[in-house]
Formats: sequence, C-alpha cells, structure tokens
Amino acid sequence: MRVSLNVVRPFDPWGNPLCRCPFKYGLNPYTGCGHRCLYCYITSYIPNAFSPRPKEDLIDKVRRDLEKIPRGAVVSLSNSSDPYTPPEAQLGLTRRVLQMLLERGYKVLIVTKSPLVLRDLDVLQRHLGRVAVQITITTLREDLAAVLEPGAPRPVGRLEAVRRLSEAGIPVTVRLDPIIPLLNDDGENIEGVVSKAAEAGARHLVASTYKAKRDNFARLAKAFPDKAPTWRRMYFEEGQYLHGQWYAPKEYRIKVLTRAAEAARRHSLQFNICREEFADLETPGAYCDGSHMLGEASQRI
Repeated sequence: MRVSLNVVRPFDPWGNPLCRCPFKYGLNPYTGCGHRCLYCYITSYIPNAFSPRPKEDLIDKVRRDLEKIPRGAVVSLSNSSDPYTPPEAQLGLTRRVLQMLLERGYKVLIVTKSPLVLRDLDVLQRHLGRVAVQITITTLREDLAAVLEPGAPRPVGRLEAVRRLSEAGIPVTVRLDPIIPLLNDDGENIEGVVSKAAEAGARHLVASTYKAKRDNFARLAKAFPDKAPTWRRMYFEEGQYLHGQWYAPKEYRIKVLTRAAEAARRHSLQFNICREEFADLETPGAYCDGSHMLGEASQRI
C-alpha cells in the first residue's frame, strides 16, 4: 500500500536512471531559494523560485509524515532549495526540522552553500554518525562566484564551513557542481577547489557538469554573452537530451570529469560524479549524496 506523505517524500520523483544513490527521502523546509544561482534547475518547476518562503505548517506536516516513515531512514535537506537559504537566519525552520529528525533516530544529509550551517553545529555534534554535510563550491574566484551565485555566500566562507565542520567530527563532501564549459572547467580552477577542499578537511568530492534547461541557459547566456554561442553549439547542436535536460557532448564530459577525478585522487579524496554515465571514475562504495559516510565521524576529531 502506498503511504501518503506531505513534505517528507521519496527523493528523485522522476526516477532518473543516472541517479545511483541508495533510496532516501527528501525534505525542503522552504519553497524556492534566495541564492539565485544562474545555473539553478528549480526555476523550471517552481514558480517564483528565487523568492524563498517557508512551507505552510511545516513542523506539523513533518511530524505527521515521520509517523509513517521508519526510524533510521535517510532524509536529505534539501534538493529543491538550500536548507540555509537567507530567511533561515531569522526563521530557524531548518534547525527545528533537523532537531526533530535526529532526535527521532533518522539520518540526515545536508546540502548547502551557506556557512549558516555552523549555527547548528551543536545539534550536529550531538548526533555524530547520523549526519553528513555537503558544501557546494564551484570556484574560488570571487568575481566569478559573485556573478554565477549572486545571492550565495562567498567561497571563502564556504571553505571555512568545511574546515569547522570537519574539525567538529562531521564528515564533509565538497560538490564541484556544476562544472560549466569556459567558466570553471579549467585545470587551475578544478585543482584549486579540490586542493583547498582537502586542506580544509573534506573527505569526499563530487563533480558534475552543467545540464542545460531553457531557463537557466537564458540566464547564463545573458550574463556571459561572449560564451553563449559556444554553449549553444555544445548543448543544443552537439550535445544529448537526456531525462529532460541537455548534456554537453560525452567526449567533453569524460575529459573534464576525469580531470576532477584525478585531482581528487591526488589529494586522497573519495570521488563521485552526479547524474553522469561514467561510473568507472567513481570510488567503489561511495555515493554522490555522501550517504556512505553516515555512521562515520571525521578523522580530524
């Protein structure tokens, strides 16, 4: 019998076969995200996606959903928003949800661009072994990040979050995601992100190439008009349309993801790709959502 759930739902409702991670649930305390990343995919299915607002009656709905979900299940915060999107600093909904989940015995994966996660370090440390955090860092170039991710905290703050989480015993993944042709796909950028991630204490690197949708492509093309013709050719003429998105040509993706995999190996990081075909590049037993690190604590503790 199918269980009716409101806000804590099985992840990956589209059933993308390129998602190789184990089953988990997803929970978005907010609708939309204030980081306003040009490459963001949620604008294709969430109205007013860059105007984040809390889910109505969130806490009561989470409580009711958890009565139907087995203890010990994995819940991801969040995949269609950032759980630490700007309103969270005042509202604290993610903190309340995090406490509910962990106090009831669930395992939690956090995916964010915000150092605000450090506010909840006390909660995370009380539940070592049942939490893992992923911090997205696409580039260390402050000028590029300011254009690509205008509402997000700057990369230096995210690296500091990686360091402090790792020192507190929380296993951390850095997501170099997305890798965008002509912007952050060069060896210098990839090596820079990977080396600084390892230096800060991350244990795991995830890399993925940009997948184009019409709306996020339009934003990128407007911001970088000199690169738009090359992107248009790569994606819409030479690329592949897979699972509702345009992918860059396979030869390009193999080249750039191999570059990231080799950098991860040089710095002794586990490595995964996300929604790409090239599983042979990955660390055996590791998953792009970082769920393999649940049950572990950082070696820095």
